[in-house]
Amino acid sequence: MKYTQATINKLEQILDEASYIVRYERGTFQSGYCILEQKKVVVLNKFLQLEGKINTMLDIIPQLRISKEELSAEVRKTYEEVLERARVAAEESGNKPTDNSENPAEQ
Repeated sequence: MKYTQATINKLEQILDEASYIVRYERGTFQSGYCILEQKKVVVLNKFLQLEGKINTMLDIIPQLRISKEELSAEVRKTYEEVLERARVAAEESGNKPTDNSENPAEQ
């Protein structure tokens, strides 16, 4: 993915359609973000550069419980690209990827 405003808009759209609120705040973030899962809020460090915001969202999105059915076709395609990217990165690092989209507990 390219590091452009259009990319961050697409990533924000995934979260928006999954009913997550994205907030950019300042604080003492160890990893650049905080997820308030019960309230479906993702808080990113507002001082991150564009590249950092995109990388952080790419880290966050695979961790969330997002049902593909609630996403529009275009956003679903982006979401699947993000999951694939996370899967490849996990395989390269030897870790098991996290994909909560098919989590039966959420349904």
